[in-house]
Amino acid sequence: MTTLRMAAVAAPFDRDLEGDFARIEKLIGEAKAEGVRLLALPEAALGGYLANLDGGAEGPPALDVDGPEVKRLAALAGDLVVTAGYCELAGGRRYNSAVCVTGDGVLGNHRKVHQPLAENASYGAGRGFAAFDTPIGRLGMMICYDKAFPESARALALDGAEVVVCMSAWPGSRTNAAADLAQDRWKRRFDLFDRARALENQIVWVSANQSGTFGDLRFVAGAKIVDPGGEIVADTGVAEGMAIAEIDVQAALATARRSMGHLADRRPDAYPVSVP
Repeated sequence: MTTLRMAAVAAPFDRDLEGDFARIEKLIGEAKAEGVRLLALPEAALGGYLANLDGGAEGPPALDVDGPEVKRLAALAGDLVVTAGYCELAGGRRYNSAVCVTGDGVLGNHRKVHQPLAENASYGAGRGFAAFDTPIGRLGMMICYDKAFPESARALALDGAEVVVCMSAWPGSRTNAAADLAQDRWKRRFDLFDRARALENQIVWVSANQSGTFGDLRFVAGAKIVDPGGEIVADTGVAEGMAIAEIDVQAALATARRSMGHLADRRPDAYPVSVP
């Protein structure tokens, strides 16, 4: 039996890149001490998220996927597989992106496809989802609102992703906000999407999120790991922290898909083409 020990982070990140890297270095150190091999950091871990979603927020520093900041992240990762969100500059446009690295360099990069509220005023949109091979198995990545669309995770699962990492800066409700984040309806949706995407695709789901506050936003934390049956096996709740779990990924996928394999039992001929 070969198990994978993985961790999902709930933590605050902001415009202070040096402070962000100090926090990341500490988290990587803690993860290594716990025997973790896959560490998921939140959306916008390098430079923080937008201060609001009204369309006029100043964005984080724009970084090149081949630039010194991502190389620095890879050097810190060493033999860990680490995923983190950042603002990517490419072709003169900014993208809300996520990168997967080890000490050997970049393994994968994803640009957020689905943009909530006025996020499109700050970022261009990604154009798709693709899984990629890593030293700990075949991974897929998505960012925050991407997980509200079943097609996102399904595309990654059909591309062979065994583990999907979703990095978020998911806030609490903008209206009728609950005093207790644990009772917030956007927190409930965040958790529901995590469990549904894991269950319907029978994959391991690793969900990282920002915590604390930034600008007008109050983040729900809720970093977690979900097994292929949709059960939460580790969770930070609404607090900052690290959710750690150890799963035999191959065995878990085989067990979940043994009797009812959701991917194998699909009937693509019965699904109409999406209407624009």
